[in-house]
Amino acid sequence: MECADLQVPVDWKKPDGRKITLKLGRLKATGTSEGSVLVAYGGPGGPGIALTQSVPDWWTSLRKRMDVITWDTRGYGEQFQGLSTGLQCSWTRVPIPDVPEDDADFGRLSDTNRGYAEACRLKDPELFANMTSADQARDMEAIRKALGGGKLNYYGASYAGFYGQDYARLFPGQVRTMVLDGTWSHSAADWPGELAEMAKSNEQFMQRFFTWCAGNDCKDVPTLWRKLIAHADRSPIPTTTANVAYKARDLQSFALAMARQGTSGWPKLAQAIRKAAKGDASGFVPARGSRYPDQTTGVTECTDWPRYNSLKELTAATNHLRKIAPNTGTANTMASATLGCIGWPVPVTNPPTPLPKGLPPILGAGAWGESDAVERVLSAVPGSATIHHDGPGHTLYGNNSCARDHINTYFTDRTLPPQKTKC
Repeated sequence: MECADLQVPVDWKKPDGRKITLKLGRLKATGTSEGSVLVAYGGPGGPGIALTQSVPDWWTSLRKRMDVITWDTRGYGEQFQGLSTGLQCSWTRVPIPDVPEDDADFGRLSDTNRGYAEACRLKDPELFANMTSADQARDMEAIRKALGGGKLNYYGASYAGFYGQDYARLFPGQVRTMVLDGTWSHSAADWPGELAEMAKSNEQFMQRFFTWCAGNDCKDVPTLWRKLIAHADRSPIPTTTANVAYKARDLQSFALAMARQGTSGWPKLAQAIRKAAKGDASGFVPARGSRYPDQTTGVTECTDWPRYNSLKELTAATNHLRKIAPNTGTANTMASATLGCIGWPVPVTNPPTPLPKGLPPILGAGAWGESDAVERVLSAVPGSATIHHDGPGHTLYGNNSCARDHINTYFTDRTLPPQKTKC
């Protein structure tokens, strides 16, 4: 891999102000290069250079005709194996908070979140405030220009799909090809509606599991599950791990993680539910011993996603999602993830925004749930297509050769597969 440094403004609104360094990496084409594809793996904070070096076989076929370019995203430095200018603070994993029960609870949550954020923000307030997916998209435009100014070919996996959507919104005339793999929508005009779709998708994961149970000697499990989460909301279910007991949303989050694994995770999930129904939730304790479902400090996330400004607003949304998804509730949706952003010292500067007209056709891809989410994004871009994998997983390019072949053909020849291709 060849590496290079690129200087970009820390604040794109001040192009002549302070600069930070982006570290770029290039795997040159093994044949005659017809252009380049810019690659990002998500996270946020996934180190593009280290990850590309760890999976060179992914790109063997594409490199016959194109260079593969990647970069380490701004702010995510040594702690993330990143080589670009880092935000000098310690990202910590923090519990996803409970939904506040009253205004005093809401205020305490706001204070707690601000405490986490300030410990990081004070190290570099300017960089902290300019870590959105839109900032990453503007960095992508700087990379495109540095490569010679040809139109952008972009592969964005997982959270990096938001960088792609923001790039398409900010620089629609510079897109040649774009692949959004295993992502969801940062382009919804109706954000409450998109949250509802997330909740429905999660409910579908549990319904797949329940359908499997009907033919695999665990017909009792759906009823046990509903009784279990109703009970856990009143009284947390203990485990054999000291001081660890789980409320309903904790159990729902862990259960979703197992349900998303498909048949490899379903027997273990059935066993864990039966055990928890008898008063021992130890089957849900993850191997790393985390007490609760948790997340990293949301330096990027808290500027990208709408957050709740009052208990009334939060309660109404929570109740609505619980009706839509009685088995999974708000677990593993942005409604629960953004609880950690209430009280954040930086506002939401990059909310979801519809894609503009005039974009060229875009290609989406994803496994269960993901392909439906990206298809909602691409419904606004005429001529686009989505590759669906009817099975578990997260992103397709790295482990689904059928999807990879379609994606490579799109990058090289701008030829899309049929609109709803199955891989």
